[in-house]
Amino acid sequence: MYNARFISRSSRLGQAACALGLGLALLLPQPALAEPTLQDSAYWADEVAAGELPPVAERLPGTPLIVNLSARGRTPGVQGGTLNTMVTRSKDIRQMVVYGYARLVGYNEAYDLVPDILESFDSDEDRKFTLRLRPGHRWSSGDPFTSADFEYWWVHIVNNKELNPTGPPDFVRVDGALPEVSFPDETTVVFEWSKPNPGFLQTLAQAAPPFIYRPSAYLKQFHKAFADPETLAEEIDYARVKSWAALHNKLDNMDKFDNPDLPTLQPWFNATVGKKIRHQFVRNPYYHRIDENGVQLPYIDMVEMEIVSGGLVAAKSNAGEADLQARGLDFRDIPILRKGEATGNYRTELWSSGTASQIAIYPNLNTSDDVWRPILRDVRVRRALSVAINRAAINKSLYFKLAKPGAMAVLEQSPFFSQALRDAWAQFDPELANTLLDESGLTERDGYGIRRLPDGRPMELVIETAGERQEVENALQIITDDWRDIGVKLVMRPLDRDILRNRVFSGTTMASVWYGWDNGLPQSYTSPAYLAPTDQVFLSWPKWGQYHQTSGAVGEAPDMEPAQRLMELYHAWNAATDATERADAWREMLQIHADNVFAIGIVAGAPQPVVVSNRLRNVPKTAIWAWDPGAHFGVHRIDEFYFEGGDG
Repeated sequence: MYNARFISRSSRLGQAACALGLGLALLLPQPALAEPTLQDSAYWADEVAAGELPPVAERLPGTPLIVNLSARGRTPGVQGGTLNTMVTRSKDIRQMVVYGYARLVGYNEAYDLVPDILESFDSDEDRKFTLRLRPGHRWSSGDPFTSADFEYWWVHIVNNKELNPTGPPDFVRVDGALPEVSFPDETTVVFEWSKPNPGFLQTLAQAAPPFIYRPSAYLKQFHKAFADPETLAEEIDYARVKSWAALHNKLDNMDKFDNPDLPTLQPWFNATVGKKIRHQFVRNPYYHRIDENGVQLPYIDMVEMEIVSGGLVAAKSNAGEADLQARGLDFRDIPILRKGEATGNYRTELWSSGTASQIAIYPNLNTSDDVWRPILRDVRVRRALSVAINRAAINKSLYFKLAKPGAMAVLEQSPFFSQALRDAWAQFDPELANTLLDESGLTERDGYGIRRLPDGRPMELVIETAGERQEVENALQIITDDWRDIGVKLVMRPLDRDILRNRVFSGTTMASVWYGWDNGLPQSYTSPAYLAPTDQVFLSWPKWGQYHQTSGAVGEAPDMEPAQRLMELYHAWNAATDATERADAWREMLQIHADNVFAIGIVAGAPQPVVVSNRLRNVPKTAIWAWDPGAHFGVHRIDEFYFEGGDG
């Protein structure tokens, strides 16, 4: 397999240079292109000459995706070079799957859904989806990519109790019912439900998508239904795991990207074995996209991803050690980044954040503290905490007035944006905050002016953070003073991100702080699941989310009327037959959030610094940095970025 075969070569070449390409997802409607003359890659020339790799004409699908860069105001590029970038945790090598953004369907520059890995798709009233593959498409290993890989996922993974005890995931369930899945031929896959599943395609386009296909030729050697029992037993023993299922799950990590032997359809494959400080990703010789000149993408040959301490990302970027960097950089880093531009041979672009709020405080309505729970469920308390925050001061001191103070709401680019939603319970009004807290019954105070809880404890609200963003801690310091004026003591507790989330999910926390909704740009076709208690990752109602995710086996049923109404509207959106009905559901759900302040937004739209090498081309000067929709660099098509002269 090429994933493993060329690891030694990629490691050798990676010492010279490395390439990361980042991307825009798919193409805007454009004029039909004449079939271009294919140009083979210099990177794989030796392997082609030795007969170890077919020429490019035999590596591409029969109908490759031809991207017309000129029609979109970009420049057709040249292959070559290594792109250097950084992450702060070893597990974040998975960002290469995010950045590469090869998806069955994905968003283009206008955030429309268009085919990518798929040649085409049809939707029949959002009930029946027909997915058509590109004939002749191959995995990075050279194995055929066909409907058999979808069948392997559906039959032998998600419906295999040993591999997946919980059964198929939520996104394929409609009112608990599973679809009929069929595979008419090797290039056709059909999912059919009795009721609409309007979020199906959007789910496939996510930054972290559910991969509904698997490289079956590779994984079958670790599946007891296909593998030789003696050989499989040896593999289990060698991997030091307890069962074939544990072995299969360990190696089947398409999202984590940590198994170099696992074939991929992404622009680059992982060529580094084990945990290293530097990970190298090598161009996929079977990648399905070409430009209008017949040059196979990605343009950049290699990406080298260095794992560094979070506090060093800005300093190393300042020293010119990154060709493309946004992750690990915050607004506060802009001065040091600007200062290093001349000597570091890079520029600092300022993109807009796509999250609904740069900083949001999440009161845990499911906290296990019996005294705090009814207090945090009192909407008057949540409103009081919100209006007691001086957002203008935070914007001025932390963002130089470049952010937009307000409650957590969708952004201006969404058709559902309303200034009234952003302003809801977001004015700075300490007097109103005091009145609301008094009305909630929290009238007694100690000698320091801190209100007392019903059990006599001081009203100390512990807000737990991931400790990863200085701007969060700075904002909480300002809020500490604001809240003290209304008799609430804020206690900040930094934790590791994983520990924080586990504490929230278990109900241990009183409140936490994170970004706002990942998707601040929803359209009528966007599933509003993240506005309803459908998932524990919304930090205000983890137990309600667990209840939905496990069909009632774990967690708690929503027992507040606004949350119950959100679930009704979510189901109404799913059952809707047109965009108007779905838009109506969206607007009511957003109004419920605005009225109930389930999460306390602080500011939105803070600029995201993006470091770009002066030699790197096709990187947008202005763009949106968003997790969903967009996959950070993904929607801007990293595979189309290139180094001038191919020298990176």
